[in-house]
Amino acid sequence: MSERVEQEEIFSQVLRAGRRTYFFDVRSTKADDYYLTVTESKKFTHDDGSFHYQKHKIYLYKEDFEDFTEMLNKATDYIVNEKGSEVISERHQKDYKREEGVATEATSTESFTDVSFEDI
Repeated sequence: MSERVEQEEIFSQVLRAGRRTYFFDVRSTKADDYYLTVTESKKFTHDDGSFHYQKHKIYLYKEDFEDFTEMLNKATDYIVNEKGSEVISERHQKDYKREEGVATEATSTESFTDVSFEDI
């Protein structure tokens, strides 16, 4: 039974973004070449206060750097050109603090009927 062993990290950068953290790690192959892993780690908290992390990882090799960078730039440029750079959802802003006791979703009264107890 063969075990997959992560190669040694050569260089590492961390980007903290709210409850998400992105890790950019340069690693070495067995042939002593370099590749990049990008890991998104997301923290989930359970009702009992315990938590777990969900991780997603991509491996990016040198032969794909140029095309990957081009596609990433095109996609991010498209988003900024179409929607601007302003963050619409306040919970995704770096300084967002969830207020205690405040409902997370607004309750609409449009579907309720105003009933007077005198009518019953």
